[in-house]
Amino acid sequence: MLKPRKKITKKELKQDRLVTVYFKVSDFIRNNRRIVSGTITAIVIAVIVVVSYLNNIRSNNNKAAAQLANVIDYFNGGAYQLAINGDPTRNITGLKAIVDNYGSTESGEEAKIYLADCYYYLGDYVNAMRYFKDYHGSDKFLQASALAGVAEVYAIQGNYENAAEYYEKAASRDSKNFLTPEYLVGAARNYLKIGKRERAIELLTRVKKDFPNSPYAENVDFYLAEAKID
Repeated sequence: MLKPRKKITKKELKQDRLVTVYFKVSDFIRNNRRIVSGTITAIVIAVIVVVSYLNNIRSNNNKAAAQLANVIDYFNGGAYQLAINGDPTRNITGLKAIVDNYGSTESGEEAKIYLADCYYYLGDYVNAMRYFKDYHGSDKFLQASALAGVAEVYAIQGNYENAAEYYEKAASRDSKNFLTPEYLVGAARNYLKIGKRERAIELLTRVKKDFPNSPYAENVDFYLAEAKID
């Protein structure tokens, strides 16, 4: 007579499965030592490469930040060509070299904005546009500044529609940016130049409503009146 089969509890079943998995893994490792060893080695190498890469980025960012701090006085003083090229007599690296060497770091990205501004003030709008558009940093304030820089170059070139669109992009980048009302007014002024009065009125009305205390809102009524003239 067959004995009744013992009832297996869930706990025992789970333990049994774990034992089975354990022996399967053990067998795999025993039969595939070279593969497992190679995989572990590959993982270790990958971790080392990633850590080394991150340390390199951090180091390069620190170098770029230090060089940017040294050259910024030339920019603030209006010596834009010196700011671009640097000053070998004082061992000061220029913005162009900082961007070329460390442009992928956050400080290098910031240097692009200063470099673009230098070219803009020198009337070299081709290079100004190039570096404004090349900004890919994570700082929202600088993102907005780069977009506004592109807008300003378009405006100087007489491309008012693109100028207005880029000013709007700059305004939408960060609502807490104290320059947002300036960007909105800039967009409205360029829309007025191409006859898009309704859009200009919308933006000017927003400035008056959302940023009443901003110094950039002082001339809103003047532009609104201009927009409403038939």
